[in-house]
Formats: sequence, structure tokens, C-alpha cells
Amino acid sequence: MTAIEHQELKGITIKNLVLTIVSTASIVASVMTTYFNLRSDIMEIRSSQQAEAKINNIRIKVLEDQVALLQKEVDEIKFSNLENIPASHRISSSKPASPALFSSIEK
Repeated sequence: MTAIEHQELKGITIKNLVLTIVSTASIVASVMTTYFNLRSDIMEIRSSQQAEAKINNIRIKVLEDQVALLQKEVDEIKFSNLENIPASHRISSSKPASPALFSSIEK
């Protein structure tokens, strides 16, 4: 009698069948492990990007508030300087003194 690994069933040995099943199971396990690792990495990256986006939004809001305050201070300084200038020395409103001063207003 021959060992069970060497018996054939229409050209397929049990040894080849076992080897094929074990190899397939190993490949499936490897692919599934890689898939779940990549999936967890993607979830971590997504959560860190969301946190970073929230921080950036807060920073932008703070900067916008600071710009608004600075613009208000600049306007107050401009108007206080205009009040101190005699009417005969004031520039008419139809001709701006410098286009750079009004660039932020035109936006």
C-alpha cells in the first residue's frame, strides 16, 4: 500500500490538493491582514487631517479677526488725521492720494 499523500484521483494527488489549499489560505490571510492594516492607517490619516483642518480653520478665524481689528485701527487713525488737517489742505474725494491706500477697500 502507498501512503495517502501519494494516491491520485484523476491526476490530482492529495498532497497537491493540501498544498493548494494551504497556499490559498496563506495568501488570503496575507491579503486580509494587509487590507485591515491599510484601512486602519487610512482611518488614522483621515482623523489627523480632520484635526489639522479644524486647527487651520481656527487659525484662519483668529487671523481674520486680527485683520479686522487692524483695519479698524487703521481707519480710526486715517479719520483722526483727516480731522486734524484743515479743510483747505484736504484732498478731494474724487482724486485719491494713493491707489495703494484704497486697494483693500476696492476688494
